[in-house]
Amino acid sequence: MSAANEPIALNLCVLTVSDSRTSADDTSGDYLVSVLQASGHRLAERALLPDDRYRLRAAVSQWIADPAIDGVLVTGGTGFTGRDSTPEALLPLLDKEMPGFGELFRAISFEEIGTSSLQSRAFAGLANATFVFCLPGSTSACRTAWEKIIRAQLDARTKPCNLATLKPRLKE
Repeated sequence: MSAANEPIALNLCVLTVSDSRTSADDTSGDYLVSVLQASGHRLAERALLPDDRYRLRAAVSQWIADPAIDGVLVTGGTGFTGRDSTPEALLPLLDKEMPGFGELFRAISFEEIGTSSLQSRAFAGLANATFVFCLPGSTSACRTAWEKIIRAQLDARTKPCNLATLKPRLKE
């Protein structure tokens, strides 16, 4: 696995998990769409669903079953309230967890929000050779995750290695 000389455009989906947001005020979803496109990736699909583990699992299952989808960015539902169910919904779909993502996200977040970072259950992994990143629902948390972790790992030019150039080998 190594870096490439040219960017690789990935097909990404964005899912916002919220009982209170609508498409008119989904700032986190809007942010993720804008930055993935600005980075040269394509928005394959976008959805906004309530905190319902079975609906979340169904939507993400459909995306990870589609060989044209390279990754899914999920925002919301990673906290501790009674309705937060993104980890319970999506962890069972993962073939492999990426523990370093959640650990790194919380370490970076600690520098920004202190011990409140321990309330994040952000995680990532692979499901059917599709990258799945699950982020908190706040736009600032999505910005932290994108700018400090995800953008570089989805950029084929990142050295010494990145997830984008690993993509063709995920089903070996």
